[in-house]
Amino acid sequence: MTIPVLVVDDSALSRKLVIKALPQEWDIEVTQAINGEEALTAYRAGKGHVMFLDLTMPEMDGFQVLETLKEEGANAFIIVISADIQPQAQERVKQLGAVAFIKKPLQGDEIRRILTQFGML
Repeated sequence: MTIPVLVVDDSALSRKLVIKALPQEWDIEVTQAINGEEALTAYRAGKGHVMFLDLTMPEMDGFQVLETLKEEGANAFIIVISADIQPQAQERVKQLGAVAFIKKPLQGDEIRRILTQFGML
């Protein structure tokens, strides 16, 4: 069964690096969003069962996306990928429903480790 994956980051390079780091054998359909507004629209359209979410973006940041999804009772598997590695930020995203936090720059094996840990692979 194909899994809808949403990659959300205002940087095209960052989105490309995340997509490249996804396991090749993973049966997915990838959608990209450049800000939180686009992310919510794509999620509501069923394109974000798994979401890789940046925190620092224009229009609507990753924290606001997480807050909105939590308020809506969303059931997404969200991994935050951010350069904001402050312990408070990491704790806050987990309280808002993210399952994991990966610091930038992205290490490809980190995504595989998390997906395996949660039975997604």
